[in-house]
Amino acid sequence: MLALVIKRFAIKKRTALWRKTVRGPVVTYGVIGLCCLVFLLGPASGFNPVYGTGDTLLAAQSAYFARWGVVPDELTTATGHALITPLTALFVHANWLHLLGNMLFLYVFGAMTEERMGRIHFAGFYLVVGYLALLAYALAHPSSDQPLVGASGAISGVLGAFLYLFPKARVTSIFPFLLFLPLRFPAWIVLIFWFVLQWLAAQGAGSGPGVAYLAHLVGFSMGFVYAAAVYRRTTRVKVPATATEGESKP
Repeated sequence: MLALVIKRFAIKKRTALWRKTVRGPVVTYGVIGLCCLVFLLGPASGFNPVYGTGDTLLAAQSAYFARWGVVPDELTTATGHALITPLTALFVHANWLHLLGNMLFLYVFGAMTEERMGRIHFAGFYLVVGYLALLAYALAHPSSDQPLVGASGAISGVLGAFLYLFPKARVTSIFPFLLFLPLRFPAWIVLIFWFVLQWLAAQGAGSGPGVAYLAHLVGFSMGFVYAAAVYRRTTRVKVPATATEGESKP
């Protein structure tokens, strides 16, 4: 009995020490690192000689996306492997632009959201919202055989939660119609503008699959509603005037 008590005390002590020494948004940085690693090791980066070159590389990319991405007509039939693809697809990206764009938004908006929610809570939130966002896209296009990959659905959920939790945060943004000048705006203006663009794009996307605008909209909406439901009775975090996370360029 005494040995059990000592063991539990040691475990609690190590856990407390880990929490004290490991600081910062480790889940956000971990997801970014994992996505980058998966991309570099996969065929999409073109760096891994295992996948060959030319037509061989293109064939490997197609097979890779079909295996680890969400294929709606397979997911809607509820086959075994297809059920896990909304999770694996969150860590697979189609090209460099796709990867860097998603990771930049996650870096800017994920850190503060994670620190507000807590690491474990944020990790579960990220995975669940990402899964449901991709599932919603598959249900909307049940006959599609085009693979869908990327963390956009989960990151959209982070953006929605950020909008509710930090409506007064300011971010430096660049808009093409403003001559690409870096200007500071409240986060809620940037995120609502992004949401409207996604909505307009989804309206013009037609009935077939393409860019997963629907997954973006579903993820964003779920993130905002979830944050509003969970944190509605708590005091929102006030962002310091010198906060650095909200000053980055999305």
